[in-house]
Amino acid sequence: MENRRIPENIIKVVAVASDMITPYGKGTKACWENIFAGRTAISKLNRFNASEFQSEYAATIEGLEYHGKDSLVVQMLASLFGKFKGLIPSDAKLLVATTKGEIDLIEEKILAGKKDVTENSQTVFLERVSSIAGTKDKGTIISAACSSAGAAIARASAMIKCGRAECVIVVACDSVNEFVYSGFSSLMALDKFTAKPFDKNRSGLSLGEAAAFVLLMSKSRSRRENREIIGEVLGWGLSDDANHMTGPSRSSEGLILALKKALLSADADEKDVAFISAHGTGTVYNDSMEMRAFNAVFKDRKPIYSIKGGIGHTMGAAGLVEMIIAMRALREGKIPPTVNLTEADSDAEGWVSERERSIPQNKIALVTNAGFGGINAAVVLG
Repeated sequence: MENRRIPENIIKVVAVASDMITPYGKGTKACWENIFAGRTAISKLNRFNASEFQSEYAATIEGLEYHGKDSLVVQMLASLFGKFKGLIPSDAKLLVATTKGEIDLIEEKILAGKKDVTENSQTVFLERVSSIAGTKDKGTIISAACSSAGAAIARASAMIKCGRAECVIVVACDSVNEFVYSGFSSLMALDKFTAKPFDKNRSGLSLGEAAAFVLLMSKSRSRRENREIIGEVLGWGLSDDANHMTGPSRSSEGLILALKKALLSADADEKDVAFISAHGTGTVYNDSMEMRAFNAVFKDRKPIYSIKGGIGHTMGAAGLVEMIIAMRALREGKIPPTVNLTEADSDAEGWVSERERSIPQNKIALVTNAGFGGINAAVVLG
């Protein structure tokens, strides 16, 4: 990486601001510190009765009102953008990554026997997010299952690199609600208690919720505005293995392709990678699929971690929360541990750890996500 040279006329994409609200609380610092402390935010649900489901555990944000005036995600976003009100450039393009958006409002109406749910359309949701973030652009929703945020980051970076925008804000959000919870339970995808990514005894995922944003700019604009650069998007890769509606490919060809495309677009070699922030849901099939892909692409073992044992699987928000944590890891020179890891599965031994590890200088990071329908995303950060 030290000798990697990019022509000066190539537009570089940098991150200049970010924040999140997760089950650990408000702010990136809360998430960062709790992950390094090995704490999990997954606990017994009290938002709705889950006694008939596969599990009664999830990671939720305190203080949200279920089936209240505003949706859960709008409540999260209003809290998230409070201190940033007026600081987001009004000309920023808006991309919103989510799997279900304000589904809890629709859920409430259906349970009450109401048929008209048009006031909770995607257009209305975008207007609400645009108003909260303070952008003139009404935005676009990127819904690519649990790879939504990764796809949105790729789209935003492409818009900047090709000159269609100088500034893009990516917002990601999803909530724990009965509709989503019942779906994952019906798939028998939930761990009875807490998810254990890459662990020998893992048995499923834990649902979580979060909202996050990252403000991306061309590097030239960040310099004009004297913005502090907190990270750089070097490349990305997207693919779809079209294997199954919900199950990942057993041969991992989709994620392998996404990883190779991401490294190629970043003009990077596998030896340049310091660590991988994996999707790491804790299901038997996802974790083994990822490990097959990593073994296929990387000649040497890389430090891998997952934060989903801490905050659960935040669905469409996962990739953005993970990107923000990965950028901080690069800045601080240390790799987060995998929360709830006790005994690594045989294919993950030497890759994952329950302890923090250090990062060599001048290295890059990979963030991977995999979603229903075989959608795969890989983002390279510097």
